[in-house]
Amino acid sequence: MRILIVEDEAIVSMDLARRLAHMGYEVAGTARTGEEAVTEARRLEPDLILMDIMLGGKIDGIDAATRIRESLHVPLVYLTAYADEKTLARARITDPFGYVIKPFEDKELGVTIEMARYKFRMDKKLHESERWLATTLRSIGDAVLTTDKKGRVRFANPEAERLLGAQADELLGRDLEEVFVLSDAGGSPVRGLVAGALKKGEVAHSGRLYCLPAPGGSIPVHLNISPIRDGGRKLGTVLVFRDVTERLTAEESLRQSVQRLQTMLQETVNALAVTGEKRDPYTAGHQQRVADLACLMAERMGLDGSACEGLRVAGLLHDLGKIYVPAEILSKPSQLTDMEMGLVRTHAEAGFDILREIPFPWPVAEVVLQHHERLDGSGYPRGLAAGAILPEARVLAVADVVEAMSSHRPYRAALGVEQALFEIEKNSGRLYDPAAVTACLSLFRSGYAFPAPGVGPGYSYGRGNNGLKDGHSN
Repeated sequence: MRILIVEDEAIVSMDLARRLAHMGYEVAGTARTGEEAVTEARRLEPDLILMDIMLGGKIDGIDAATRIRESLHVPLVYLTAYADEKTLARARITDPFGYVIKPFEDKELGVTIEMARYKFRMDKKLHESERWLATTLRSIGDAVLTTDKKGRVRFANPEAERLLGAQADELLGRDLEEVFVLSDAGGSPVRGLVAGALKKGEVAHSGRLYCLPAPGGSIPVHLNISPIRDGGRKLGTVLVFRDVTERLTAEESLRQSVQRLQTMLQETVNALAVTGEKRDPYTAGHQQRVADLACLMAERMGLDGSACEGLRVAGLLHDLGKIYVPAEILSKPSQLTDMEMGLVRTHAEAGFDILREIPFPWPVAEVVLQHHERLDGSGYPRGLAAGAILPEARVLAVADVVEAMSSHRPYRAALGVEQALFEIEKNSGRLYDPAAVTACLSLFRSGYAFPAPGVGPGYSYGRGNNGLKDGHSN
């Protein structure tokens, strides 16, 4: 440790240097006057200064210490034979790290130097921490306000100054309620929010949107409130609030973009569905009715909203592959031959081939491929069984069978809803999923009915028709 000795009596200075060397310290240099002390301190940059208060020259030790502090951060210990209150009051202004009263013992001197050294290290660490914290608070994008325990503003970073429209020196010392005025999204003042949070003594995060008044309008903000505590003692409050204008603008832009994409998807699905039924006019409306019924069944079965939407799309497109089947077969008024039936059965794979490259957020193509599969493996085109069949495909299979049997076809008259329900109930668990069958039977027995031909909306993915008829079937 390098020590600068400032002492105007040469003998005392030499004795002090000898003592310090004996205690293991390095004497960096000596000075006899206040002016010389300032010069040597700046030149040598010692680790500690032992400063006599009474010095020869134009300035004394206290004045010299004051000048040294302007350019150096170094611990200083006063050496003095004068301990009167007036001298000590002047000395305290320079924030010394200790006093040694002449005459002194080596032990007293050593203890004072080590205490000064320790206190200087601790103060330096604290100062560095404060600098880090202050720089961080001034650099972050969030606005930060702190108050004392009486609610008076103690600190405001630049972002808080910007949002509150005032400089820090205009905010400091003022009551928080005066400078931090919030309103809700409708413009009504919000009172007692901070006080209420502080009364609970807990960190309070508000997910609600608040507004700060600003020239020409208001600024939307989100707010966090935290108490500052030292053990059980409350010292003050920290408020962190963020301008979310850009985020809200981005969210609205994203929402509009998603809405446009959803509209495009809906219209694309509707166009594909109409294309399929233009090829097979005898089943016009079949896909829409199957989609509506399948969605209602899915809701009763507890499938989530996303799965229901995917099922609606698959229902609207499940017979799209029939555009590959010759029109004369689709409209043939008599029983189809085995070969003709084989061509009709290709529609599931054809639909899959059309849809598989479209990046739907649901497994639409696979559901379309599987809607003629059966639990016992007797279905087509893959002969899948039980757990290999997607849940959406199981629901769609039941809805498809019930609607198809209930409607007219070129080669037969409608078999009727009751016959269709008898079919699925009889084969529940063997051909058809039991949960899907139960949901379908429950719907019809509680009053559901298919719309009459030409009644109800056309293709409207996202705007389904549930077909309920005031509690009775028509």
